[in-house]
Amino acid sequence: MNELARRIRARIDTAGAMPVDAFIETCLGDPDHGYYRTRAPVGGAGDFTTAPEISQAFGELVGVWLGDRWLASGAPAAMRLVELGPGLGTLMEDALRALAKTLPGFLEAARLHLVEISRPMRKMQGERLGRHAPVFHDRFDDVPDDAPLFLVANEFFDALAVRQFVRRGPVWHERMVTVADDGFAFADGPPVAVPPLAPAQLADSPDGAVAESCERALEIAGAIGARLARRGGAACVIDYGTARSGWGDTLQAVRAHRKVAVFEAPGECDLTTHVDFPRLADAARRGGAAAFGPVTQADFLRRIGIHARFATLAKVAAPEARRRLEAASRRLLDPAEMGTLFKVVAFQPADLPPPPGFEG
Repeated sequence: MNELARRIRARIDTAGAMPVDAFIETCLGDPDHGYYRTRAPVGGAGDFTTAPEISQAFGELVGVWLGDRWLASGAPAAMRLVELGPGLGTLMEDALRALAKTLPGFLEAARLHLVEISRPMRKMQGERLGRHAPVFHDRFDDVPDDAPLFLVANEFFDALAVRQFVRRGPVWHERMVTVADDGFAFADGPPVAVPPLAPAQLADSPDGAVAESCERALEIAGAIGARLARRGGAACVIDYGTARSGWGDTLQAVRAHRKVAVFEAPGECDLTTHVDFPRLADAARRGGAAAFGPVTQADFLRRIGIHARFATLAKVAAPEARRRLEAASRRLLDPAEMGTLFKVVAFQPADLPPPPGFEG
């Protein structure tokens, strides 16, 4: 049992079982031992790989998408360019390189803000993006609200802590974490009179069903929507999750690129859940923005030109590099890989035309 597990166990021994969201928040965000506070988990040497590390085309196309929305917004002379959870900084580096070549004025207008709690990741992002003078924040709410907002979030919302509820007959109970002989176990908490779940999540749920609600994700989406309605701009959210709200236990732990037990090593494993995209979009709409999608990652990337970009890269690539491009295309687009599991939504002011990738 590691130090964080001992601390969690002592907390439960003193105060009783803790809700699932408190357990996740502690495992990921504890100042001394939290997973995202203490390590750089992205990449081959880490625990998981994200789309920007698979191909430069991903970040380049996201950058072109943001540039298109900047032009559609009247090319404001000053704006806040924000990434939530920037990983290694690869997506933003590729995006800004593409925009520097294709869209004069964008970089001059942009003030770069990165929302990141990991100290090691901030160091890596600062080294990669230092020439763009990034400003770091722990929370989106800390980004100045004084100019149009152009935001991207790739695999950010899946890492926010969820509450879980378990159905026992007609009653829903908060799901808790308690101690067990070998570490920790789930337990039923007190009944919840009105669980914060979408009606669709409750439909046809059997006895023992588990449902999830990520209230922090809805708060952030609502704040993004409100800021877009007030200041203008656009946001693109890419993550894995569901196109329809429903019940189901999606909490998983990943370590060294493989799934492990949720309680295996608190603070040493990535804990994630599937994003409920319909509820995320509804939260942005309640904030005052228009919301588009979800569409699959494959459809989004095809519509904004990934095949053409891969073809351009292949023309000047050596045979081994072309094979890597083909492998990257499969991983990003194939339904058996990331193509359909990952979804994309976009938020923007209601008076703008539909954004690229969401036509029809």
